[in-house]
Amino acid sequence: MTRRTVRLAHVLSSTALAAGALLATAACAQEDGREAGAAGISASPAAARQQTESPTGSPTGSPTGSPTGTLTESGAETALITAADIEDDWTQVKDTEAENWHDGLLIGKVDVSDFLSAKTDAADCQRLMDSLFDDDLLGKPSGANALRGFTEDDSRLLYQVAAYDRTDVQDSLNWMAELPQECDQFTMTENGEKRTVQVTESSLPSVGDAREGLRVTVRGPVDGTDATLTLDVAAVRVGDNAITVTAGGTDGDEDDSVRSAVQLGTQRLQDVLAGKSPAASPSQFD
Repeated sequence: MTRRTVRLAHVLSSTALAAGALLATAACAQEDGREAGAAGISASPAAARQQTESPTGSPTGSPTGSPTGTLTESGAETALITAADIEDDWTQVKDTEAENWHDGLLIGKVDVSDFLSAKTDAADCQRLMDSLFDDDLLGKPSGANALRGFTEDDSRLLYQVAAYDRTDVQDSLNWMAELPQECDQFTMTENGEKRTVQVTESSLPSVGDAREGLRVTVRGPVDGTDATLTLDVAAVRVGDNAITVTAGGTDGDEDDSVRSAVQLGTQRLQDVLAGKSPAASPSQFD
């Protein structure tokens, strides 16, 4: 996959850039001392709320109800969603195409002057933008991983299933929970052009052992024309494993598709970890 040192060579053309937009999957473990206990309890109120909810919304002290099977490469592939699992008219693309999705509007240096706690908050916001471009929102998987990409008009959806170290992935979820407050609105600059970024919290179905959802909106010029990129981002932990969904583009809201992917994708992963065959894709989305 294209790395940041050569990213400018892969920035999309102005037409594709304004139309394309995806990315995500996984980011580094949190480094600022936010802790997850043995039960994976979140440090922030938002993270704690989502961490301690069971799939039915009732409180749980720990993720002891999660399937305990080890995720294999074939299992990760089986746990991936299909186009029938998500709202609207999505079309699956080749894996090699999805692996190289990047959007140039995500590139830039965060303006430190926007923050009261510049060294910490600005660094977290920079990490968010970098990880969205580099497809590593939850960090590097420690085991099996698989991804699948879908397109619909000018939007893209990237879905990943992977095994992680539980402490690392929970730290990343805790970090995500703080971003709507730390990175509410900021600017970043690339080649002298300023872009405005807004980060808000989004709700997700009460599935898995812990979950976080974000909406990231980037507004800025592309070859002299204003463009707005809207990304809906979700991550759900199931034991030591997680699913990550990033969907969006210049068409805007993809919240319904992300919620569907999270709801049905989490169940597919739980079935695989329990040694079961995932249920057939639901007919209501046909």
